[in-house]
Amino acid sequence: MIQNGIAAILEKHQLIPVVTVNDVNEVDTIAKTILSRSINCVEVTLRSSVAWDAIRVFKEKYGDQFTVGVGTVLTEEDVERCFTNNVDFMVSPGLTQNMVKIMDASNVPFLPGVATPSEIIQAMELGCEYLKFFPSNLFGGLEALRTYGKLYQGIKFCPTGGICSDNYKDFLALDNVVAVGGSWLSE
Repeated sequence: MIQNGIAAILEKHQLIPVVTVNDVNEVDTIAKTILSRSINCVEVTLRSSVAWDAIRVFKEKYGDQFTVGVGTVLTEEDVERCFTNNVDFMVSPGLTQNMVKIMDASNVPFLPGVATPSEIIQAMELGCEYLKFFPSNLFGGLEALRTYGKLYQGIKFCPTGGICSDNYKDFLALDNVVAVGGSWLSE
């Protein structure tokens, strides 16, 4: 199964709120905001000292209502913690051969990040067909993805970075975009 089943998650959840939790007490408010928008998915980034506690709270309190993912996965330890915390998916802002190997071995659905043509080709060589395009706003956004759609047949993207309420529908209209992520969905 490609990338441990990430395709099914992305196809089910076209809108993925990307949240950085700075205080575990924020989890309830974030969850209610996301649920009020009829969204049942969240990606909690590892950008704060309480991230793992927030992930645990999301899983314990809202695991039956949310597909809970972890973002900013950078190390083998992060991958191991995703597995032991039984998260539903993990997202990395980049891609290396070693990281893809470790993520694949975890059996947790995963989405590695790319921005450049060389990174996309490397991902393809590693068997990845679903990729995070990050940071979209710094690497050409819609125009880049339109071009990538012509170059890389069969590759599907989930762009993040600069995606907002004003432009997300334009991204989702592209054939090679399966989902989008952004912080605006939880604000």
